[in-house]
Amino acid sequence: MRKLTNLPPLLIGEYDYLLPDERIAKYPLEQRDASRLLVYKNKQIQSDVFRNAGRYLSGNSLLVYNNTRVIQARIIFRKPTGARIEVFCLEPADPVDYALSLGATGTCSWHCMIGNLKKWKDGTLTRHFQLDNRTVQLTATRIEKDKESDSNTHSIRFEWDARDLYFADLLELNGELPIPPYLNRSTEEQDLVSYQTVYSKIKGSVAAPTAGLHFTDEVLNELKSKGIETAELTLHVGAGTFQPVKTDDVADHQMHTEVLSVRKSTLEQLIDHQGTIIAVGTTSVRTLESLFYIGIHLLYPDKYREVFTVGQWEPYQDLPDVSTEDSLRAIIDYLEKNQLTSLQAQTQILIRPGFDFRLISGMFTNFHQPKSTLLLLVSAFVGEDWKKIYHFAMDEGFRFLSYGDSSLLLR
Repeated sequence: MRKLTNLPPLLIGEYDYLLPDERIAKYPLEQRDASRLLVYKNKQIQSDVFRNAGRYLSGNSLLVYNNTRVIQARIIFRKPTGARIEVFCLEPADPVDYALSLGATGTCSWHCMIGNLKKWKDGTLTRHFQLDNRTVQLTATRIEKDKESDSNTHSIRFEWDARDLYFADLLELNGELPIPPYLNRSTEEQDLVSYQTVYSKIKGSVAAPTAGLHFTDEVLNELKSKGIETAELTLHVGAGTFQPVKTDDVADHQMHTEVLSVRKSTLEQLIDHQGTIIAVGTTSVRTLESLFYIGIHLLYPDKYREVFTVGQWEPYQDLPDVSTEDSLRAIIDYLEKNQLTSLQAQTQILIRPGFDFRLISGMFTNFHQPKSTLLLLVSAFVGEDWKKIYHFAMDEGFRFLSYGDSSLLLR
C-alpha cells in the first residue's frame, strides 16, 4: 500500500461522535418506506419520511442503485470434540468469478474468515445435511493462510458429494445470513427478507447495501411516474465495510478491495445525466466514482499497470486532464471493441475529505459508525456539515446504522 502524500494528515479522531447502543436500530421497521429521511439540500437540513423522497429529486435525475444480493455466507461446522468452527465466506478464490464459483459443482475455494480458529489447527471439517431423502456431505479444508491479509483469513476448499448441487445451493441450505456484528444478535428468520433490498438479484455480497433497504416497489413506481430514471450496477459488499479505521492517520489505513460490474447501457445513461446522478448508498458511490479512473487507465494504458483495478490512493495523485464524459466513453469504446456488454473491475478506492467527486450530485445513505471509512465518505461530500447533520439526527431521534433511518444528501 502506498501511503498518501498529496494531502495533509487526516486524524480519524476528528471523525468520532458518541453513539449510544440504544440509538443503533437492532431491527428494521415493519414498513420499509416508513423510515425517517433527513434531507440535506442547499446546506439546510429538514426531516421527512422516506416514502416522500421523490419530492426532493428533480425530474431529470438518474437514481443509481446496487443490485447485489447478500448470500448466506456463514457456515457452522462442529468438530468431533464438539468445538464450534465458523467459516465465513468472503470472496471466491477458485474460480475467482462470483457467478462461476457460486455455480460450481463438487468443489470450489473461497477466501474465508475463521471463527474459533485456535480449535481448528489441522484436518478437514465435515457437515452432513438431508436433501431429498439422501444425506449430503460437505467438507472444508484449509489450503493456506492468505498473504497480506487479516491473520484470520484463509483460503478454504469446499467439497461436496452431490454433483447436482451448486455452491449457491449449499449456502442456501447450510449457511446463515451474516447480519452486521454491531447488532449484537443472531440472525433471525425475518432478516432473510428485511436484510435484502427489493431489487437485489446478483448474489455475492456478505453485507447489504443498506441505503437501499428503505426502497419499496411503491416508492420506485412513484419516482418513475415523476420521470426519474433508474440504473443499476453491481458491487459485492465485503466484510471490510464494517472495518473501523484503527490507525491515527487515515493515510495508514488499508482499504479492502471489492468487485464491481457496470453494464454498457448504464454507462450511456451516466453520460446523458451528468449533473443529476443520485447514488443509492456508499457502495454505489464508490463504484460510480471508480469508473472515472478506469476510463483514464484505458486512455493511458502505458501509464497504468493494472487497467481494471483502482488503487486506494489513486484519486489523490497527479492525473491526466480528462473530462468525465471522455473517461466514460473510453470504457464504452473498450466494451464495444471487445464485444462486451458490461465492465468487470475491482476497486480499493478510499473516499476521504479532499476527494474530487466526478459523477454524483447526491446520495442516499444511512447513518454510519464513528471513525469509519463510510463517515469519511460522507464528510468528503458535505464537508464539515457532517457534524451538523449528525447532531441533527441525534437530537431528533433518528435511528442509526444498517437497520436505521436514511438521509438524502444533495449538493
